[in-house]
Amino acid sequence: MAENKNNYCVIMAGGIGSRFWPYSRQEKPKQFLDFFGTGRSLLQMTVDRFRPIVPIENVLIVTNVAYRDIILEQIPDMQPEQILCEPARRNTAPCIAYATAWIKARVESEKLIVDRSRLDESLKLKDVRIVVAASDHLILEEEKFRQTIRQAFEFVGENQAICTLGMQPTRPETGYGYIQFDELKIKNEKLKINSDGIFPVKEFKEKPNLETAKKYLESGDYLWNSGIFIWSLSTIQEALREHMPEVDAIFRKGEGIIGTNGERAWIEENFPKCPNISIDYGVMEKAKNVYVLPSSFGWSDLGTWGSLYELSEKDTEGNVGLHSKTVFHEAKGNIVVLEKGKTAIVQGVDDMIIVEEKGALLICKKAEEQRIKEWTAELGN
Repeated sequence: MAENKNNYCVIMAGGIGSRFWPYSRQEKPKQFLDFFGTGRSLLQMTVDRFRPIVPIENVLIVTNVAYRDIILEQIPDMQPEQILCEPARRNTAPCIAYATAWIKARVESEKLIVDRSRLDESLKLKDVRIVVAASDHLILEEEKFRQTIRQAFEFVGENQAICTLGMQPTRPETGYGYIQFDELKIKNEKLKINSDGIFPVKEFKEKPNLETAKKYLESGDYLWNSGIFIWSLSTIQEALREHMPEVDAIFRKGEGIIGTNGERAWIEENFPKCPNISIDYGVMEKAKNVYVLPSSFGWSDLGTWGSLYELSEKDTEGNVGLHSKTVFHEAKGNIVVLEKGKTAIVQGVDDMIIVEEKGALLICKKAEEQRIKEWTAELGN
């Protein structure tokens, strides 16, 4: 049972997972796959993670219209209206703006009342707290993760603040963006409660090269950008209005339509008018009220075969074999993923990715995996 009916969760699940080709394909991308043989897809694991702190009826999944039926099959206790279908890919800012408009419509329809015995007190927008997360993250310490989200919920509920989670870096990672925080400035901020351990963001940084990543790690004031955001409904509305007026104006025109039977047709016509822009560029890097909560709960952005390799159990030579039987000889640091029931012998190669799925085969160096997206584009996959 969720502890607060005012909590909402927005899960972004519209990506096609091209960097996990050939295991992840456009018709069924990585968020719908069971990478670890647990019987649960990444999306199912994400929803399960939030169930103790967000009622299932307050969970929204924003996705491509092509994946609607897969989601309803994998999360059978969600209602069809909780699946927000994008008719076009427009990055994370329009995705979040759509979810924000939907939540506002629901709140204003007075389907949720703070106390049903006092019907004159409708839920206020500042009381509605929202966490936004991707569908493909891996969290190893889930209860610790929920405790962190609870702290962030309390913080944004009492302060007009945007909060993001920054992961304590454990290595000079070049595959993540970074957040630089200001440890001293917090003393001058007028924050109400629960600001212990939460700091103003000084700057967002793009994915660095190795030399720069080493400097970030040594400095002690840089965190990995997790892409997990927490805010109140009123705060994100104001941020979109101030920093993304074009997107805000589009969804304002949908007021009175979003959340009704006319929503689907309106979205089909108007969502493609939104610019293709991330919430990082559109809001996070512009807003002055952005704070970061340094966190550590076994987080990984499961974005590449290399990240899956890092998380997987290895043999004495650092090899990983998943979903099948693989025998390694004079080989080090490889990851091999085959269809169930298949067997492989790998000899004489180091630091390779070898993946076979549905008649397609990938063999490439781990160091070159960022080019997989480029290569698959040549195939039209």
